[in-house]
Amino acid sequence: MTPIFIGDETSAAGYRLAGLRTRSPRADEVLEVFRWACAETDLLLLGVAQARQLPAEELADALHRLQPQILIVPDIQQQIPMRDLPVRIRTQLGMKV
Repeated sequence: MTPIFIGDETSAAGYRLAGLRTRSPRADEVLEVFRWACAETDLLLLGVAQARQLPAEELADALHRLQPQILIVPDIQQQIPMRDLPVRIRTQLGMKV
């Protein structure tokens, strides 16, 4: 399965060049696109802005599942800060924060 990126248009252009399928949904479409992507791929790259638009419990559940593997990636313009590195690593590994 081809990996999918959900995020801003600028980042999406780069990920498309790398061979990923990309989506840049409006705020009211993020949850629907996220659910679609989870069913369509084994690897989902999710922009931090879009991750913050998802219901916290649904995102946490998805991050703890093994399929698909979900990675939250930084905002290319760094307008939305990510959590500190140790918290990000524990979260990605499915460890309690």
